[in-house]
Amino acid sequence: MKFSAILCGCGAMSKGWLRAIASNPLLADSITIVGLVDLNRETAEKLASEFGLEGAVIGSDLSDVIAATKADLVFDIVIPAARYDVVSTALKAGCHVLSEKPMAASLAEGAALVDLAAETGRIHAVIQNRRFISGVRRLRRFVESGAIGELTGIHCDFFLAPHFGGFREEMDNVLLLDMAIHTFDAARYVADRKPLAVYCVERNPKGSWYRHGASANAIFEFSDDIVFTYRGSWCAEGERTSWESQWRLVGSKGMLAWDGEENFKATIAGEEPGLLRGSVAVNVPGPDHDEETHGHASVIADFIAAIGTGKRPETVNSDNIRSLAMVFGAIESAKTGRRVEISA
Repeated sequence: MKFSAILCGCGAMSKGWLRAIASNPLLADSITIVGLVDLNRETAEKLASEFGLEGAVIGSDLSDVIAATKADLVFDIVIPAARYDVVSTALKAGCHVLSEKPMAASLAEGAALVDLAAETGRIHAVIQNRRFISGVRRLRRFVESGAIGELTGIHCDFFLAPHFGGFREEMDNVLLLDMAIHTFDAARYVADRKPLAVYCVERNPKGSWYRHGASANAIFEFSDDIVFTYRGSWCAEGERTSWESQWRLVGSKGMLAWDGEENFKATIAGEEPGLLRGSVAVNVPGPDHDEETHGHASVIADFIAAIGTGKRPETVNSDNIRSLAMVFGAIESAKTGRRVEISA
């Protein structure tokens, strides 16, 4: 099946989407970029030139470009504040939409987009690309195997110091809204449980080059008595963690540690006498579904497959809103100093 697509938002992030499509022969064969939308025409023209898209219709108004191209899909790569208008315009025009994260700038807008997608009969899904990597898929399958017993806790550390420049350094709640959602969504996927409540402390530490909220510490309660803790900073100079965080999963029989890169270590209780019983190493199987481990390309492929088959994509908005609710629950908790229940 062939699809014509409009790419809305032609900044630096759009290049990752275009490279992902080009890297997958099935995607490259089934998706044609017929339109580029950006408030700055020069930005769109430069992107068209770099990726050989000179035949695409270029404009600053999404409705006009949809009308001119009769596109099937819209790839939404705009800043969060513009997301609701872009997605609602595309859905109402009959397009399926794949959005950058977060899926909306507020929980209310997210809920409205869930309703609108249902009303229009169109799919709106979200690029949660970091759940589509080998390490996260291995975590989920290892938990499902029961090797460490019943999952009781997930603990993630994220400490980096990127100097982006641009809109991120001016955002409110920059770590929680722009980056922590990746780890929140991945933890929800690994646990396969519903988030119920959160308590969060957010700060903008001394030395931060961000305007607001460059660090956060959050405790989430999931269903079935699973606890997820997150400690993070985007202005932590020095030895960094992985972009995927460092993980420790605690089960009723043992633990699994992942450094966010290539190293996994799983152990279960040993049988040594005394206060501490020691531990026994357990093998962590490698990934067994390669097609699920290519980040952006895997999410886009899942989205395209859903349109063709009617099967719900993994990151459909009606599910992803739970990850969004984790973010806004943490933000509300940080503002109020109280434990906040998560209702989505």
